[in-house]
Amino acid sequence: MSYPQQGQGQAQQQAYQGGYSPAPAQQGAPAAVGAGHNMKRRNPAGAWLGLPIITFGIYGLVWFYKVHAELHEYDRRIDNAATNALLSMLFGGITLGIWPLVMWVKLGGRIAQAQRAAGLQPSCSGGMGFLLGIFGFGVLYYQIQLNKVADRYGDTPAGQQVSLVA
Repeated sequence: MSYPQQGQGQAQQQAYQGGYSPAPAQQGAPAAVGAGHNMKRRNPAGAWLGLPIITFGIYGLVWFYKVHAELHEYDRRIDNAATNALLSMLFGGITLGIWPLVMWVKLGGRIAQAQRAAGLQPSCSGGMGFLLGIFGFGVLYYQIQLNKVADRYGDTPAGQQVSLVA
């Protein structure tokens, strides 16, 4: 057995001692900074119009909750606001509708943060989501933006662990 020479790094010493061998870095590939669970890819038209009509609007609340929960599972740096988001929608009338609007705009920022974590250029805007939401197209816009993150990982099933880039 040969011993490492003076001045070699910790990784090399562990490799000599049977620890691990450092993996070669791929050139041009972004370095992974963490891991999370892949999000579910949903049909934007189904999430926006189809299922809310069939369920008399209940699916809109379910979608809002699930999206927040999936964003947190995807990147733990995104705060877990699923329960707060749902409660803000259910009891938003108490605050004259202000808090649901705040949560709606903040969702755009959370989606943009997930896009960054996937190594994509963030294209989601809370302001655009708010404006489109006024005309009834907010869920469609946000789901298209979420699908960009899910599509980044190809055919990786929802819930499977994926690496985060940023």
